[in-house]
Amino acid sequence: MSTQTLTLVLIAIGVLAVATIVTVLVVRRRRAQLPAGTDRPRVPGAPTDGDDQLGAGGTTTTAPTGSAGSVGPSAPALQTPEGVGARLVRLRSRLARSGALGQALLAVLGRDHLDEAAWEELEETLLQADLGIDPTTSLLTSLRTRIRVDGTKDPVAIRALLRELLLEQVDPTMDRSLATTPVLGADGEPHPATILMVGVNGTGKTTTVGKLARLLVAQDKDVVLGAADTFRAAAADQLATWGSRVGVDVVRSAKDGADPASVAHDAVTAGARAGADVVIIDTAGRLQNKSGLMDELGKIVRVASRPAPIAESLLVLDATTGQNGLRQARVFAEVAHLTGIVLTKLDGSAKGGIVVAVQRELGIPVKLVGLGEGADDLAPFEPEAFVDALLG
Repeated sequence: MSTQTLTLVLIAIGVLAVATIVTVLVVRRRRAQLPAGTDRPRVPGAPTDGDDQLGAGGTTTTAPTGSAGSVGPSAPALQTPEGVGARLVRLRSRLARSGALGQALLAVLGRDHLDEAAWEELEETLLQADLGIDPTTSLLTSLRTRIRVDGTKDPVAIRALLRELLLEQVDPTMDRSLATTPVLGADGEPHPATILMVGVNGTGKTTTVGKLARLLVAQDKDVVLGAADTFRAAAADQLATWGSRVGVDVVRSAKDGADPASVAHDAVTAGARAGADVVIIDTAGRLQNKSGLMDELGKIVRVASRPAPIAESLLVLDATTGQNGLRQARVFAEVAHLTGIVLTKLDGSAKGGIVVAVQRELGIPVKLVGLGEGADDLAPFEPEAFVDALLG
């Protein structure tokens, strides 16, 4: 090889080496400029696109975005749900803004003379508030007797008497606690407390499931959600969004239209495997007069209760539906063995009598109430605060 040829070869090698070094430096500089977390290695067990684990019923367990093991700059920070105390303060305040029923009652009772026309007006007011015929008759009979015996016309005394009788109708002695303690299953092992949420279309059931998950997380409970409304893909997506905000896993179908009972079973199984405290199962909204849909709900109840008894079966009712809501409750009680009621849109309006009517009809308590669109606008029902709000 000539000297000239050797020189050219050495020059070519040098140029290649310099180019390689420059390329490495550029790549390192670009990586350094990427957002934090972009180049982090995948944590073992963390979900990535396409490798979520399928359950026995063809379900997918979706890890909440932003939870431990999540990857990527788009992962949002987990939210801290509001505690029960703060919720109750806010809900009492909202209830107190409205007292249409109490104002109407007190306006009549404050008259100098209560004739039959006045008592008929009181009866009409209570019936329009959806209190129901029997509770209305009972309350007015007691009220007439007490006013006649006491002979009082003092507005403060009459208000106190009305409060006492209304509170009696709401029944503060009913157990309104929510069963959230793990129970022993058929296998002798502890299983999460299963809460089944049922109701007709349009009551805000899926949203209520998400809000309930936040309430339980605020109480330091480990929660798993089951998206057993398999006919609406949006319902499962909605639950996934709620879960991502507070670090709660969601068990959902891997395909639309899957058997909802299978999803419910897989959610209970996943909850037990994860050592969760509570599993909340969302079901599809259904009309109470559709026997096929109610039979399907019965199947969900049977399948979900096989590992361990269902701890709570809650009916979500729109408080503004009045007596129609009462008819809904009767049918769901037969199929789902209801243990409690969740009333949404309970704003202390003149329709608040549905609380008394539904409890009296079914013998089960209103346990939770919703009073707004906010994520934490769900709280335990307080009879005293409710009655005080009605009276203004």
